[in-house]
Amino acid sequence: MKQKLTISIVIFLLLVCIDQYIKYGFVFLDFGFESDCISLVLAYNYGVAFSMFEFLKEYLKFIQLGLIVAIFTYLYFNKEVFLKYNIAISLLLAGGLSNILDRFTYGAVVDYVYWHCGFDFAIFNFADVIIDLAIVIILYMQYKEYKEDKKRA
Repeated sequence: MKQKLTISIVIFLLLVCIDQYIKYGFVFLDFGFESDCISLVLAYNYGVAFSMFEFLKEYLKFIQLGLIVAIFTYLYFNKEVFLKYNIAISLLLAGGLSNILDRFTYGAVVDYVYWHCGFDFAIFNFADVIIDLAIVIILYMQYKEYKEDKKRA
């Protein structure tokens, strides 16, 4: 348990630092890039995914912080879940808390990756990617477990 917790904390801190550095670069150091398919441009998202719930912008940071506290509480009482999914949980919490930190620091989530090759896609950031990766890992692990259970039955 202690080793998994240490690995999880290191992953968490590393990813939050990387994400916050990139966002700092876009806000203060004029990071950017333009091409035919992808652009790296500063954008502020006052809502959540695809700017949904933008009307809650003043309260979203507290709502999301409450959700993170609920996740930590759940994991405290269900340590086996953490032990099973520790890497994915580290990714999920790093991305989520980094985006929440943006809301407290910049008043909105800092997004910068804009895909516009063939179709326009929502602007997103590194934290969003690691959250999605965490979900893919959890789904894959669940699918693998389902297949193993089915095989045993």
